[in-house]
Amino acid sequence: MNYLRKAVRTVRQESPILFTIALIHLLGALFCWMAFFIDDRTLYGINVWIKPLKFCISGAIYIFTVGFLITLYPFSRRKKNIINNIISWSLLLEVGIIVYQASRGVPSHYNQSTLFDGLLFAAMGLLIGINVLIMILFVVETVRLKLKTTKAIQFAIFMGWVIIVTGSWIGSQMVSQMSHTVGIADGGAGLPFVNWSTIAGDLRIAHFFGLHGLQIIPLFAFFLSLQWKASVRKHIIAVTIFAFLYAAWIGYMYYQASQGMPMIKL
Repeated sequence: MNYLRKAVRTVRQESPILFTIALIHLLGALFCWMAFFIDDRTLYGINVWIKPLKFCISGAIYIFTVGFLITLYPFSRRKKNIINNIISWSLLLEVGIIVYQASRGVPSHYNQSTLFDGLLFAAMGLLIGINVLIMILFVVETVRLKLKTTKAIQFAIFMGWVIIVTGSWIGSQMVSQMSHTVGIADGGAGLPFVNWSTIAGDLRIAHFFGLHGLQIIPLFAFFLSLQWKASVRKHIIAVTIFAFLYAAWIGYMYYQASQGMPMIKL
């Protein structure tokens, strides 16, 4: 818990705008959670507020992660401010559209029912595209610069950025087919809360693990450095093996979904 408190303090002091936007996402999650119990409307068989709830939580985790990681880069104050502002406002608009569409009881993604819905979906694509460019920038900068951390953690951060870009690419595959699932139209039986299909392939699974590689791999490297007193070389080898196993898991999830097979068949 001490490390978490230190990380929260670091983000609040060094990346105040990202800290604020992450808090807004958490407040949005609380709002969606309360709405879940009040509003019984459904979409594709689940409550309309589940989707924005998931995006608010996921967005808060991503924004907080970037707010901490960017403090490790030897960027100028001006460069940090530009990056932080781009991420903050683009993701706030993105989640705002998702919450707004949920309040109307209509899909936020792949919705071309009206010109207005189509424009909102196009705007979401543009906002995510901007963030993917920022992710690619971080990939390049992680290779180019020496971060204020150990080599093993820097390599883990690099792999995290590479995998999140891959996860974003999987998101683009869903856009190209205008649905989450493979083999059936969106909807039907799914796992609780995440609603991943239990009867067909679901690209959201690989997309989810891809987007959260930025937390999982660096956290592995961080705890490894605390628990295992070994050489830098051994740490890098361990992080490399973990990162490639994680990437292989995503690859398998993507392959399974693209073949129309559910991760868990019920």
